[in-house]
Amino acid sequence: MEEEKKEAYSVWALPDEETEPRFIKLMESLRSEFSGRRFDPHVTVVGATYLTVEEAKKMFEAACDGFKAYTATVDRVSTGTTTVDRVSTGTFSYQCVFLVLRSTHEVMRAGEHCKNHFRCSTTTPYMPHLSLLYAELTEEEKKKAQEKAYTLDSTLDGLSFRLNRLALCKTDTEDKTLESWEKVVVCNLNL
Repeated sequence: MEEEKKEAYSVWALPDEETEPRFIKLMESLRSEFSGRRFDPHVTVVGATYLTVEEAKKMFEAACDGFKAYTATVDRVSTGTTTVDRVSTGTFSYQCVFLVLRSTHEVMRAGEHCKNHFRCSTTTPYMPHLSLLYAELTEEEKKKAQEKAYTLDSTLDGLSFRLNRLALCKTDTEDKTLESWEKVVVCNLNL
């Protein structure tokens, strides 16, 4: 019997239907100006983990069972490496420009809950964030994108929104185009 293929799966918490269009509009504006790649707004709660599709679905179902929607609050727009008016940029294309979320008990508990169901052991502390732009940019370009995010939406700092769905996604991290990325299952969370 042939062993089933393992692929990279991630779990994303998705913003509520009222806030999601706001993030999409901001992301599309940044992407059009800075040549980023298209992806859905999300907060990663489990990073790429190699599993069979059956394993991933079973773990996802268990993680969703009884799990409740929760609130996240934006601390600042970030690039990870620099902070300008409390906006940051990251060193990875997946963390080019992103919203840093406050590490509240509720947000951290959600990350821990999902990580436990997927048996993830990572030495990297959970950094809750919602990426706005995936791109390979210089530090100067990241700073411009960061400033542009605040120009497009000046009320991001302190914005609170609900994460009311979890999505199991196939996320091949080698695919820099993101074209192979897909949502496999979406679960609406209890309120």
